[in-house]
Amino acid sequence: MSDKLYVKAPAGLLGFLNSQLEGWARNKIKQRLQTGCISVNGITVTQHNHALNIGDLVEVGASGKPANATLSQLEILYSDRDLIAINKPAGLLSVGTTKETQQHALAILRKQLSRKSHEVKLWPVHRIDRDTSGVLLFATSREMREAVMAKWDKAEKTYLAIVEGNPNPSEGSINQPLRLDETEYRVHVGDHPDAKPALTHYKTLKASSTRSLLEVQIDTGRQHQIRAHLAWLNYPVVGDARYGTAGGKMGLHALRLKVTKPITNKELIFETPAPIAFMRLLNSRG
Repeated sequence: MSDKLYVKAPAGLLGFLNSQLEGWARNKIKQRLQTGCISVNGITVTQHNHALNIGDLVEVGASGKPANATLSQLEILYSDRDLIAINKPAGLLSVGTTKETQQHALAILRKQLSRKSHEVKLWPVHRIDRDTSGVLLFATSREMREAVMAKWDKAEKTYLAIVEGNPNPSEGSINQPLRLDETEYRVHVGDHPDAKPALTHYKTLKASSTRSLLEVQIDTGRQHQIRAHLAWLNYPVVGDARYGTAGGKMGLHALRLKVTKPITNKELIFETPAPIAFMRLLNSRG
């Protein structure tokens, strides 16, 4: 077992651990770092001054046991010679970037499927945010990826979102353009010369006194679309530090993806239920 800690403000790793692990001696924390028992987003970290960003997942493993030992396998929902769908856990990047070197789903899946005699090549058909769990689709060739993406506007993309408040009306659509600010790495909602069209539909499935569970469908697939649109509507996703209030877990799950496979025109539906910890957010107070 390991302790899971979510970062709510930028900090250095050692300082963050000292503030979060109450009652722990400073030497004990340093010992865990030195022996590889601390991981950040699934990657073992031993540097005391490692920089943490909002939303990072820090895991503290027991002495002598690496905290990231469980991230070597991913749940495969569907697989054929052209497409592979997985259930991505929250806290894991979909793919790596030039700025991010943490462990990511693409690398784990590639290693999981490869053999000594054959290294599997994969291309991400789409991405979901690091703190979003659920369906993530890969193609085994660049041509298949491009063919699926060519009809991406026809794909049905369904999410579950737990938001702060109770939307009134209980269902509706948000038709507001979105623009990504590369400097802030934040999406702005509203008219702008650089903004792109985005359409989000939502329906309330269940509600508590302070939070609601929504089914959300997106006709487009803009970066941070659901998070930015719901925050603009004044019902931010629970635990979303960028567009709402930081929390232990973000309330967004990629529930279902329906696509038409190129060439065969076969309809494929990939679906995975939300984790139990996700559903508990509906009635949580913090």
